[in-house]
Amino acid sequence: MTKRSLDGVEVRGRRVLVRVDFNVPLDEGAIADDTRIVAHLPTIRDLSDRGARVVIVSHLGRPKGKADPGLSLRPVADRLGGLLGRDVGFVPTTVGQAATDAVARLRDGDILLLQNLRFDAGEEANDPGFADELASLGELFVNDAFGAAHRAHASTVGVAGRLPAFAGPLLLREVETLTGLLRAPHRPFVAILGGAKVSDKLGVMVNLVGRVDTILVGGGMANTLLLSQGCEIGRSLAEPNLVDQARVFLDDAAVRGTTVLVPDDAIVAASIDDEHGTIVDVANVAGDRAIFDIGPMTAARYAREIAGAATIFWNGPMGVAERPAFAGGTLTVARTVAASDGTSVVGGGDSIAALGEAGLLDRITHVSTGGGASLELLEGRSLPGVEAIPDASANG
Repeated sequence: MTKRSLDGVEVRGRRVLVRVDFNVPLDEGAIADDTRIVAHLPTIRDLSDRGARVVIVSHLGRPKGKADPGLSLRPVADRLGGLLGRDVGFVPTTVGQAATDAVARLRDGDILLLQNLRFDAGEEANDPGFADELASLGELFVNDAFGAAHRAHASTVGVAGRLPAFAGPLLLREVETLTGLLRAPHRPFVAILGGAKVSDKLGVMVNLVGRVDTILVGGGMANTLLLSQGCEIGRSLAEPNLVDQARVFLDDAAVRGTTVLVPDDAIVAASIDDEHGTIVDVANVAGDRAIFDIGPMTAARYAREIAGAATIFWNGPMGVAERPAFAGGTLTVARTVAASDGTSVVGGGDSIAALGEAGLLDRITHVSTGGGASLELLEGRSLPGVEAIPDASANG
């Protein structure tokens, strides 16, 4: 069902509480990547231009319910103002008298960012009292934070039950794009899944069987699949407790016609701190070595599959991509996905970072702002933050 949006709703002079995802990476207190801020600019600009009194809330990091100066949203307010080319107010609290007074002073078109939601333990607990206080700051509620839509928190679910709730354009676009991958993809459909743990993505892999033509597996999660096939993987990261489930997944994929490719060769080293790795066949990983990247033969094989795809979904690096010695596989995938003429959807911070570093983000059809949320949606699970918004058929 299409969720209710603000199209045609009069917002001038009304306080609109907007949940966004400004959970940006920081480097010694400075914003290292403003992709998530940029993604929300059209929503915020549109509401401001339409005369709404825009009150923005977001989380940043995991302060565990306590104020942490290193996770303040103040730098985000400054960056947001610079990107919008207009003033953005900031309140160093999320609720309470200071927030109430600042909201009361807003004029039509003004924009205000409140402090990190997770400085209050009531956010993650979906505490009714905290949800009440948040809701008192707005007259309408817009959830544009797809990256937090898989969380049943006060700012995603609690407020939606207390104010007229609407889906923001970014959230709608994310849901429509990702559900479209499962509903009616152009074929061949290739999914590329990487990252450290197969447990993080096994549910997605299982749900994609029979829906995609090929699954390419890299990163630490590939090691568990290799282990299930009888390979000795030395000191490589793996989850031996999931070997049986991995075998079931591989058997089911074979029966249902989905090809699953795992590495044939790998880059191994004694330590993640090594400046150089050694290329070996996955059948020849020494006991004192660990796999840190897919090898060049595997990278070329994966590239051929990606180049022939009409639809591509990529989430997760092929190795320890933040280390130059082990970034080759991820960069090969990034360049091949970007060069594809097919529809490409990319999620996950490491995958997006690789594309950004290579200057290729603008070559991707859709860059998802929600790594965890996108995986849960593709796993077939409902997202609490989306479910809390009434369907489009509901009265505004």
